[in-house]
Amino acid sequence: MAPYPAYPVPADEDQRLRDLERYGILEADSDEHFDRILDLTAAIFQTPIVAISLVEADRQWFLARRGLEVRETPREMAFCAHAIVHDEVMVVSDARADERFRSNPLVFADPHIRFYAGAPLQTPEGHNLGTLCVIDREPRDLSPEQRELLHRLAQLAMRELELRRLAHLCPVTGLPTRHTFLSIGEREFVRARRDQRPLSLLLFDVDNLRLINNRWGHAAGDRVLTDVVQLARTFLQEQDFAARLGDGEFALLLVGVERDPAMALADGLRSAVAHLSGAHSHSDFRLHISGGLTVLAASDRRFTDLIQRSERALELAKGNGRNQIASLDAGP
Repeated sequence: MAPYPAYPVPADEDQRLRDLERYGILEADSDEHFDRILDLTAAIFQTPIVAISLVEADRQWFLARRGLEVRETPREMAFCAHAIVHDEVMVVSDARADERFRSNPLVFADPHIRFYAGAPLQTPEGHNLGTLCVIDREPRDLSPEQRELLHRLAQLAMRELELRRLAHLCPVTGLPTRHTFLSIGEREFVRARRDQRPLSLLLFDVDNLRLINNRWGHAAGDRVLTDVVQLARTFLQEQDFAARLGDGEFALLLVGVERDPAMALADGLRSAVAHLSGAHSHSDFRLHISGGLTVLAASDRRFTDLIQRSERALELAKGNGRNQIASLDAGP
């Protein structure tokens, strides 16, 4: 048992950790943009230690740091694990006088923390991934103006994280692409196995996308894709994950969703797509999708098992005339 109080767990912990994974920054190298933010923060606050800390399930990991040798610490030692439960800057003026931290090894041993201030790195959805923090070996405090300045610097750091995420999205639809989908899907597969929760996967194709491109041009085809994606998003919960896998092929990973509600969602999306308008709406052409659905089975060993089964179901839907959702279970 740790010789210091346990860290508080944010109310949104599951989705917070999920968002942290989906930013794709864990174990990433720092770059000049984060380094500039740290240099500016150190110059303003005149502290020997500054860091961008990301709080995972069992550790804090430093995306960028100044004045620290280590790249990570256990979460139970992390001041930042306490800071992320607040939306405002957390200040510890003297850790030796704070019952949460006075017996913490980071206080009575290297780096001998006395003063800490951390501003949360908050996503647009309101989840705190970690902090921008300043640390000193002497007690001190921050004025209200300094707290606000640290908060603004944290917003700059969060903007850089957001730009990194956006750089890996499809420029047409704004969705992650296949590589990210495989990585996130495997993580959700492991999480569903661990928590014994359902997981459903829907792969769907926009039927006759090539015909749209040939008849009305690629701008019309892109409009169809963006309209379909915007519509599909309205069917999803925050924990779900959508990706573009190919020209007109998409994936919806439905977290915690059983077969029947997943099928109802899939068929609801199929029906709604048929009512979308576009460059083709003045003609007799009707937009449709075909989909393949499967759910996590006891025999599945990897996330790719679900993908392969959904792909086979999608081929069934196409072979049976399109504009339908087919489902497949795992074999005995």
